Amino acid sequence: MPPPVPEQLGRSIETLYRSESGRVLATLVRLLGDLDLAEESMHEAFAAALESWTLTGIPEKPRPWLISTARFKAIDAMRRRARFDGVQRDLVAHLESLVNDAPTGNGEIGEEEIEDDRLRLIFTCCHPALPPEGQVALTLREICGLTTEEIARAFLVTPATLAQRIVRAKAKIRETPIPYEVPTPQELPERLAAVLQVIYLVFNEGYSAAAGAEVTRAELTGEAIRLGRLLTELQPTPEIPTPEIKGLLALMLLQESRRAARTSPAGELILLENQDRSLWNREQIAEGVTLLEQALISRRFGSYTLQAAIAAVHAEAESVAATDWRQIVAIYDQLVRIQPSPVVHLNRAVAIAMRDGPEAGLTHIDAVLEHGELTNYYLAHSARAEMYRRLGRLDEARSAYEKALALTQQEPERLFLLERIRQLK
Repeated sequence: MPPPVPEQLGRSIETLYRSESGRVLATLVRLLGDLDLAEESMHEAFAAALESWTLTGIPEKPRPWLISTARFKAIDAMRRRARFDGVQRDLVAHLESLVNDAPTGNGEIGEEEIEDDRLRLIFTCCHPALPPEGQVALTLREICGLTTEEIARAFLVTPATLAQRIVRAKAKIRETPIPYEVPTPQELPERLAAVLQVIYLVFNEGYSAAAGAEVTRAELTGEAIRLGRLLTELQPTPEIPTPEIKGLLALMLLQESRRAARTSPAGELILLENQDRSLWNREQIAEGVTLLEQALISRRFGSYTLQAAIAAVHAEAESVAATDWRQIVAIYDQLVRIQPSPVVHLNRAVAIAMRDGPEAGLTHIDAVLEHGELTNYYLAHSARAEMYRRLGRLDEARSAYEKALALTQQEPERLFLLERIRQLK
């Protein structure tokens, strides 16, 4: 019987899994050439770490240890299968040659190589042979480490539906000879949209975690920004990357710049209007604005650049009162023409309320809710409650806040809504 795992070690390995599993998996896919085998061996390596590190402690470089352990676990598994299958014996010989030619796991796999592995795997999962919804779901699950439930919330679908998408996408990769590589400049345009969407959804999950005790998950926002930077290096002309890559990177930097001001020391949610703007990261704002200007000059931008433009108006305003709400509504008017999603319409309605007053905002929010897509979206009901509160219609505000409370799973949001309800009393 293995020794019991100390609680602290268990938490450390769980944290390591969340931050490193995507990188480990991507490198294993390159070394083993099989996504399912790589995923299986990675999980075995983390299980082995629980037992081994109880005795030895966490190594100085845990990622190479995990990669090395995983690939030998894969070889052992294939050897067992090869006893009964001649084809498997040939595959084992091939895998053993890959292991013999690869680094030993003593820190020889460099950071740059691992990041290249991640981009290769992202583009593999976003191959046009896969259905679009499967591309994004598979990448978020396998590379970025989001759970099926987290991804389902991002897509506003059930976990069962999302799981089916992932299974079908993995089956397609097995059945189709999809290359594990970054596409050529000629192939890049048809592959880029799905990759940008993946990075955007990873950032959103980190910026406003769908459930749990924290408002943000810095490891996810940091990961999304890092991938955005890597994408800018893939272009045929690195000095002038595709505008939407710059637009997305600008958006993420501008949003992330507010992170330190979004919660109190006790972890309580702080709305934009009450944030201490001196805590905003001015370096990230400056970089984001520069990237935004470069994207806008091209005049070939899309929805990410327009969202970044809205974020820049907020970032450069001294206060909510000094914010140019007319400009923000004008940008939303452009955004809904190219991305007429319910959430974009909701955000536009809130901006209209800031420009024209809560009555106008309430009218637009009700129109969005009438379509039905955001019936179970707590932010829609929270925004509606805020309009009622500002109008002095307190009973209706309380009812809308209670509906929002019933729909949210994030503890800081729940505490915020409970406080709003208490204040109404």
